[in-house]
Amino acid sequence: MKIEKNDLKSLIAQIRRDIGHNDVEVDIMETLFDEPSGTLLIITPDRPEKSVVIGKGGWVVGRLREELGVNSIHVEAYSDFIVPQYRMELARAKLEKITQEYPHPYNKPLLNLIKLLKARIENPYSIESLLRSYPSSQSKIQDTPVKGSGQDKKRPQFQSVVALSGGVDSSASLIIAQMLGFHPLAVTVNPGDIILPRYFRDYVESLTQNLGVEHRYLEVDMQEVISGALEGRFHPCGRCSKIIEKEVLDFAGDNHIPFLIYGDLLSTGAQSLQWEEVRGENNLKTGKILRINLPALLSLKKGDVKKVAGSWGVKKRGGYGCPLIGEVHKKHPHMRRYSIQRVLRETRAGILEPGEGLDQIQG
Repeated sequence: MKIEKNDLKSLIAQIRRDIGHNDVEVDIMETLFDEPSGTLLIITPDRPEKSVVIGKGGWVVGRLREELGVNSIHVEAYSDFIVPQYRMELARAKLEKITQEYPHPYNKPLLNLIKLLKARIENPYSIESLLRSYPSSQSKIQDTPVKGSGQDKKRPQFQSVVALSGGVDSSASLIIAQMLGFHPLAVTVNPGDIILPRYFRDYVESLTQNLGVEHRYLEVDMQEVISGALEGRFHPCGRCSKIIEKEVLDFAGDNHIPFLIYGDLLSTGAQSLQWEEVRGENNLKTGKILRINLPALLSLKKGDVKKVAGSWGVKKRGGYGCPLIGEVHKKHPHMRRYSIQRVLRETRAGILEPGEGLDQIQG
């Protein structure tokens, strides 16, 4: 389907007149139509021009979709991609230096990641279209057993641990890691139903099965965090994250797995790549693992990870956080302030649209 930019501008102007909107100049930089999904992407110079195309209450873009007969239309402002492109350049420079430390063929997934990062810098608008050029899996390098598996199964030697919670951020990370050839081993820390409810475990088990990825649960005792949070002594997220990250890092270190992948969206640029120290007995340093905050490295927004995860059946649940957070908010309303701060951080960073942030706060 070919859509001429000038024809599109004229059609949008006509729709605005038909529904009684102000007659203003329509400015479009670029249009991209994705045939497989039937999605039209409209790029405007800045946010005011984006508002012109969308219209009050989304009426203009809604009528435009009907007129063109496409499945969906997304409108983005080019100004919103300038900072993410800069951040990805910072990440690319650091990643290229790190990749030099790994010999062939062990650098293969990192080289694939550099290739994807470069492509995204050139075309930051649609991660799904870029991912289509990668197979769902890569050939194995060598097989070796994983500690504590209780089986004689073999795993690829050169693999990553992906911390998989069942949310869209970590699910998208697992999908991309598999496509890039990281041979991921998905690990889910299970603190109990009040933090990891059954519906998240369903997503975890379904996704790993569909991807053909090995999955492990790591059981932890989070009772002290749960009790303290329900008593109103502290907000649980920081303590919970610290325990989960230590458990996953220890697992990766015990199995000598070189990469640790998280679904973090905030640690962008060079900070999306960090060395984690592995410590053994008596807290002695025994090695290092490269932590890759994959969505942050690729400057993905919440909408991007929802699309990637959604294509494999993982959907975003409404509201903010786990059931424990919901109970803490009910019993101690003042704790909502700290949750709202976390949502606002992602909104300020451009990861969440204001409307998405408001939905999480209200939820």
